[in-house]
Amino acid sequence: MGRSNDPFFLPLFVFCFSSWLSLHGSADTSTSQLGQTQTRIMGNLSRSLRSSFSDATWNTSDPNPCRWRRVKCSASGNSSVVKSLDLSRVGISTARNSSSAAGFFDLLCRLDSLESLDLSGNAFTGIPGGFFFANCSVSHGLKSLNLSSNMLHGGDLPNFSGFTSLETLDLSHNNLSGAVDSQLDGLARLKSLNLSVNSFTGGMPALGKSQGLEELVLSANSFDGQIPSDIGGHRNLTLLDLSQNDLSGSTPDGIGNLFKLETLLLSSNSLGGLIPRSLSDITSLSRFAANQNLFIGSIPSGITKYVRVLDLSYNNLGGEIPADLLSSPNLVSVDLTNNNLRGPIPKNLSQNLYRLRLGRNSLNGTIPQTIGNLASLTYLELNDNDLDSQIHPQIGGCKNLTLLNLASNRLQGELPEELGSLPNLVVLKLRNNSLNGGIPDKLFELHANLSVLDLSLNSLTGAIPSAISRLESLSNLILEGNKFDGSIPETIGNMSSLIELRLGGNRLSGTVPRMPANLRIALNLSHNSLGGSIPSSLVALTELEVLDLSDNVLTGEIPSFLTGMTSLTLLDLSNNNLSGIRPAFGNYVTVDTSGNRYLVNSTESQNTLRSSKKKRSPVFIIVLVISMVAVLSLVAVALLLISSKRFYRVEDESPQLGESNLQIVNGYFVTANSIHRSSIDFSKTLEVAGNPRKIILKTRFSTYYKAVMPNGVSYSIKKLNWTDKIFQMGSHERFRQELEVLGKLSNTNVMVPLAYVLTDDSAYLFYEHVHKGTVFDFLHKNSENDLDWPSRYSIMLGVAQGLTFLHGCTQPVLLLDLSTKTIHLKSLKEPQIGDIELCKVIDPSKSTGSLSTVAGSVGYIPPEYAYTMKVTMAGNVYSFGVIILELLTGKPAVSNGLELAKWALSNSARSSEREQILDPRIVKTSLAVRSQMLSILKVALACVSESPAARPKMRNTLRMLFNAK
Repeated sequence: MGRSNDPFFLPLFVFCFSSWLSLHGSADTSTSQLGQTQTRIMGNLSRSLRSSFSDATWNTSDPNPCRWRRVKCSASGNSSVVKSLDLSRVGISTARNSSSAAGFFDLLCRLDSLESLDLSGNAFTGIPGGFFFANCSVSHGLKSLNLSSNMLHGGDLPNFSGFTSLETLDLSHNNLSGAVDSQLDGLARLKSLNLSVNSFTGGMPALGKSQGLEELVLSANSFDGQIPSDIGGHRNLTLLDLSQNDLSGSTPDGIGNLFKLETLLLSSNSLGGLIPRSLSDITSLSRFAANQNLFIGSIPSGITKYVRVLDLSYNNLGGEIPADLLSSPNLVSVDLTNNNLRGPIPKNLSQNLYRLRLGRNSLNGTIPQTIGNLASLTYLELNDNDLDSQIHPQIGGCKNLTLLNLASNRLQGELPEELGSLPNLVVLKLRNNSLNGGIPDKLFELHANLSVLDLSLNSLTGAIPSAISRLESLSNLILEGNKFDGSIPETIGNMSSLIELRLGGNRLSGTVPRMPANLRIALNLSHNSLGGSIPSSLVALTELEVLDLSDNVLTGEIPSFLTGMTSLTLLDLSNNNLSGIRPAFGNYVTVDTSGNRYLVNSTESQNTLRSSKKKRSPVFIIVLVISMVAVLSLVAVALLLISSKRFYRVEDESPQLGESNLQIVNGYFVTANSIHRSSIDFSKTLEVAGNPRKIILKTRFSTYYKAVMPNGVSYSIKKLNWTDKIFQMGSHERFRQELEVLGKLSNTNVMVPLAYVLTDDSAYLFYEHVHKGTVFDFLHKNSENDLDWPSRYSIMLGVAQGLTFLHGCTQPVLLLDLSTKTIHLKSLKEPQIGDIELCKVIDPSKSTGSLSTVAGSVGYIPPEYAYTMKVTMAGNVYSFGVIILELLTGKPAVSNGLELAKWALSNSARSSEREQILDPRIVKTSLAVRSQMLSILKVALACVSESPAARPKMRNTLRMLFNAK
């Protein structure tokens, strides 16, 4: 009310209203009726696309096409014209009907006013040549063309010289190949070009006429040769991404002339020479990544004066770290991992640093105490250097620290209590140093987040505190190679999240206590003084892969339940005082029982038994007869009791096999296939769920049953335990919605749910029954029928095709658990990816279990998951890389407690030694097989790169597998 008397209010109101009127008036004009010609064209275009998406998406019910969704118009005289058309991710395909595709592009060619056309995320396999003819009116005025994420392929990129007005061209995420020569020469107005994730070869395209170029993205191709010396002529470039190619040679000095450059990505090439000093003069440069190349020499001083993110990891850089490199206040992330840097770590550090990675160098001296002032620091990796100081208490000032890796240095002194003042710490690695003293009690206050604690190969003393069980989130506890004494605390059995426990190489005594049932990777208690017998409580470790109790003083017999632990890959009981007969173990596990002088093999015991028969005394025979009479008497009594119980029909009989107390709440179909709808009988769920003989497979999260329907068709039924908190999604309705989306998918390499049944405590999903076994079964459990190379290669391609399909969906499907145990085989060359719904139906925030309960299977979990706790496409690529390594090496994902990915990376540093890690049964088949396996090994190593950003996308991974020769 008071404002009405303000002398400034009325003019301001008039100005604002006039502005509003002018803006909305222009909007009204832009949506006025199209001319008759364009109205007719848009109507025909709408009708041609009805098979691809609904009218609701297109909104063609409105007579004015300018009001349709995905259409933008602007005024032209007394009417409007179409300026922008967005047909992205609507399922248009040119593969099904080439004539209709030609008609579609013919209609587009008549929209001579069109300036922006987005066809990304569809299924175009090619662009009809008519689109590039001179009589295609749209080509001359088009400013933006997006054909990314389609299925474009072929060796000849079309000639775009007719698109004289084009400013933005995006052809990324296709399978285009061949060289790029003169096809783009005529694009003088081009500002943005994206050719990333294709199969282009040859040198980088010549774009001399495109002087206004602002963005050039050529990543994830096979461009080779040197970076053109005239690259510095594109003075307007703000983004230059040349990563993941085969570029070589030195970086041209002219690149320092790109004074508007904001992002420069040269990662994953074979570039060498020096880092150009001229980069330090580019005031706009914010991100510079040249990791995984062959750069040598020193890091130029001043290069981070303006840069915020610097990644020079995995090169051959030497010399000392420049004193000013880490001090710029703009700097937030630095990665210099795996170089040849020496000297001290500079003390002047940017207060805004949140990531500092200097591991795997030759740095010496002390850890700067100024690190304690970095309140934003989240990731600190100084591992594998020659640092020789103490861990200063100032480290407690890094309150946001999530990952602290100081392993493999020469650190001394005791563990500071201040480590317990880092509330967000998830990973603490201090292995292979000279630390002494005990574990401070303060450390056990990190119970909420600490997941990995590695203090191995130090000189720590005293007893292992029972309070260690307070670390309820701990998944990996590694204390081996110290001087701990006393007994193993009984409370360790309460650590329900623990999947790996290593206490070997200490001075522990007493007996083996009850262990956490979730142990999976390894239980290593070797090289101690533990006595007593092997406890029966170990039978609960049903998923354990490595059990090492060697070099202790254990007595008694080897329990027979160890032979039933089918998850074991290594059992080491050597050098103890065990006695009795050694049980027979399956060929899937390596067993070492040497050094037990009173232990007899089963074959030896049979020979002993035969010889003892000849020496039996009369007393023995009398005792044997009496025993047999007693046993027969007991059997007779038992039979009498059984018959009397049947006679009186007692009411406490247990249910017969196959019966169940399940009550079906609801049954739903999520497939439109009429054959499956008529075949599936939901009542079969009750039959198989109570019958353990119907189980065909158990994975981390699921149990599979085989069910035969009344018409004789077999299906696989998968059980998800609905009572487990991680499967609770809030409502059955959301569960149905998520599965309906998955039920519409169609790919031969993906197991797609057909229907599901809900009971009070479980969900049961129906699939086509194609299960011949898993890849894991054929690789690691069936040594008599080894997979040959054609089968292994077909499995790689099939899984890659399935994963590429899932990642390319409109709503990408991420896999929570991708391993050789979740890949089913229809035949030895036809894989299907299972458990695709887990990421949709599991709620990680409700998990009370171990790290891998959420992340997937041990050995396949990407390293960054330890501190990001996020499932990503890059994480799926890592898991797939492990699968490739399994198929190449014949080794499981975890062997002797060592992850296959880490083993392969460490043993493949020299190209000349790479053949040694390949499966000798396969690599010697022929020279052609050897060559192909070595090519694919490069793909696998790229996929398991420690840096998520350095891993290829799945589409590019599939391309590289296809091209491997």
